[in-house]
Amino acid sequence: MSEVPVSRAQIDELLDAAGAVRNRDLLADIFRTTVALAGDDISRLDLKIASASLHEMRLAFNTFRPYAHRSKVTMFGSARTQPDDAEYHQTRRLAADFAERGWMVVTGAGPGIMAAGMEGAGRENSIGVTIRLPFEESANEFIDGDDKLVAMKYFFTRKLMLVKESKGFVALPGGFGTQDETFELFTLQQTGKSVPAPVVLLDIPGGTYWTSWVRFVEEELVAGGLVSPGDLELFAVTDDVDVACEEIVGFYRNYDSIRWAGDRLIIRMQQGPDDAQLEALNDAHGHLLTQGRIERTEPTPAERSSGDALDLDRVVMHYDKWRQSSIHRIIRDVNGWMPA
Repeated sequence: MSEVPVSRAQIDELLDAAGAVRNRDLLADIFRTTVALAGDDISRLDLKIASASLHEMRLAFNTFRPYAHRSKVTMFGSARTQPDDAEYHQTRRLAADFAERGWMVVTGAGPGIMAAGMEGAGRENSIGVTIRLPFEESANEFIDGDDKLVAMKYFFTRKLMLVKESKGFVALPGGFGTQDETFELFTLQQTGKSVPAPVVLLDIPGGTYWTSWVRFVEEELVAGGLVSPGDLELFAVTDDVDVACEEIVGFYRNYDSIRWAGDRLIIRMQQGPDDAQLEALNDAHGHLLTQGRIERTEPTPAERSSGDALDLDRVVMHYDKWRQSSIHRIIRDVNGWMPA
């Protein structure tokens, strides 16, 4: 690859002209990469992909930015679901419950389950990330023309935005796209590429879609050693809308967030453990550590320098990074310290 033919002074001049004040180091890296592409033997098609992806992400970032303070749940499911189907009614009711609790609902803005989620939440509580397809000319009627709608050309940038901004996820019965999105959620959490978040697989009352899916995972993936038994803790299966809503919202009853400091995992929460709770936490989860014990801690220097959730209580541990899925176990115990 070619060297970047621009100096730091030239980049600083461009950043000054753009009015950039914050994150200049990252913006400088983007400039360098962009300029470096000019000297690489890159095809026009590859450059189109890079250009469109960056453009789409900018649009999406700006669409979500005004609502950064709102908790969001992303709902996945079939575009083929009809308004009189049981799945549609389940989705619409669940989305309305989330909206009543102050959450926003994010969907792919198409028909079917996506429309049901937005109908239930209402336009004011909906954000749409649609994909431009030859057989879908526009977004569904519940979000079409809204400022909270962004259209994407590529599935990978669309999936990024459907996952990146949300604190919880609900998947309803669907086809290849729903399966792809659901498995990607689990892959991101299993590998630690995303922060822990609740995932609910919601069926219709008496339905077998997700129970059949779980049976496949248990009999083929777990039994075959392709995934760990602990990976089944990444999701909950239910056909009850109330249970689904509580599973998502209750995940944050006490737990707030995690942060890694080198090889140490910091779990942040509203109310930290008393001595008995801390001892119980060590007894239950000590086998997940590479050394030492779970201990209370103050904010790290990195957290202090960035003002990162300094008002929250914390515990810290040398956590085995190969056991990412089991972080959910600790979070459940942390939430148990607060009344439901």
